[in-house]
Amino acid sequence: MYSVLVKKSALKKIKKAPEAIQILFDELMKDLKNNGPVVPEWPNYSKLGNNRYHCHLNYSWVACWFYEAGTVKIEVYYAGSREDAPY
Repeated sequence: MYSVLVKKSALKKIKKAPEAIQILFDELMKDLKNNGPVVPEWPNYSKLGNNRYHCHLNYSWVACWFYEAGTVKIEVYYAGSREDAPY
């Protein structure tokens, strides 16, 4: 089991998202908690380098997270539009 921390800025954006996106985000958080940072079953999942990952919640919304190797901590540092994604 992993510990998943969501940054305030990501939470703020996801709360403004449509309900369907919020539900997908919650499912992703459960997946990260149960399975760790590598979740290839999510759409457009990829490693961004330096223990950073991302996936699409739908065409327009993405989530990005960081995982420090050797720990059980995952930090979701971005959730929002893919146009503004930090990658």
